[in-house]
Amino acid sequence: MDLELSEEQAAARALAREFVDREVAPHAADWDRAESVDRGIVKRLGALGFLGLTVEEEYGGSGGDHMAYCLVTEELGRGDSSVRGIVSVSLGLVATSIARWGTQGQKRRWLPSLTSGEAVGCFGLTEPGTGSDAANLTTRAVREGDEYVISGSKMFITNGTWADVVLLFARTGEAGHRGVSAFLVPTATAGLERREVHGKLGLRGQATAELAFERVRVPARAMLGPEGKGFSVAMSALAKGRMSVAAGCVGIAQACLDAATGYAKEREQFGAPIAGRQLVQEMLADIAVDVDAARLLTWRVADLIDRGLPFATESSVAKLYASEAAVRCANNALQVFGGYGYIDEYPVGKLLRDARVMTLYEGTSQIQKLLIGRALTGIPAF
Repeated sequence: MDLELSEEQAAARALAREFVDREVAPHAADWDRAESVDRGIVKRLGALGFLGLTVEEEYGGSGGDHMAYCLVTEELGRGDSSVRGIVSVSLGLVATSIARWGTQGQKRRWLPSLTSGEAVGCFGLTEPGTGSDAANLTTRAVREGDEYVISGSKMFITNGTWADVVLLFARTGEAGHRGVSAFLVPTATAGLERREVHGKLGLRGQATAELAFERVRVPARAMLGPEGKGFSVAMSALAKGRMSVAAGCVGIAQACLDAATGYAKEREQFGAPIAGRQLVQEMLADIAVDVDAARLLTWRVADLIDRGLPFATESSVAKLYASEAAVRCANNALQVFGGYGYIDEYPVGKLLRDARVMTLYEGTSQIQKLLIGRALTGIPAF
């Protein structure tokens, strides 16, 4: 399934596809076993412009629209979701937030290095005690003269041990979302400690960390956006971030379709390829329908953003459907592979493990349903 793409969009997709097939997919299983992606991949992503998509060229970005970003993210998700996460967070959540909310000084300091891959960003919102209820975070930033002193902790932070800067959300005022502010905190700052989270079910190659802040001092100019508007910074980032997650899920689903279809045509049982069996074809058809539906829902979000139209609800719809679809597709693909799908010689076990977390982060499936329900009724159920 394809809509008509512009020449630039098609070129970005082709470049990403070639890069994934050459430099990502062949290594995905080894990175998964080692629980570590080759860090050199970051500069290669930057050199190709993938870490600067949608960022203005003035600040080192490669420009491009959100449809191109969506297409690139899908291809990265097809190859390895751990690599896709590097781009979705460092570019999609951190760099784009700086581009939207930052001062000229903040943009000049951080964007060229983030878009080139010289630096990596992470998004410090989730805490050990606050996931979906992010407005009630407890990390606190207290003003002392021309500085803020930050204490608290963050959990499940993608890129956390690799990052050079944390887009950190901390409480500067009253309870609730109006008391939250955003800060750009260099990870070399004294008092900031990082511990990598191991033993994950999926996304094993991704650097996921717990961050601890013990009286970390940053200058007042490190605040991103106005004081008390940190929750708005976070939500604006996540609305677009959900599109990126959805696109990555489309990539997972496409990888499931490719793997299951290829295997079904090669694997013989009862004297013939299993691709000729009706119930196997049913599973393949179910995967194909989910791929197309998830892709169209995700592309709709990119199109709305590029046309300057409201997109937040549509982004929740795409993230909800695509993440759940990726799990269904991986389950069906594993069933096509039978027992071989259960060992890591074949890709579908990893695809299932990677897909499962997509229903959890950047807003669980249940949170997406509440956001969609609020949009439909005008009544919040939180």
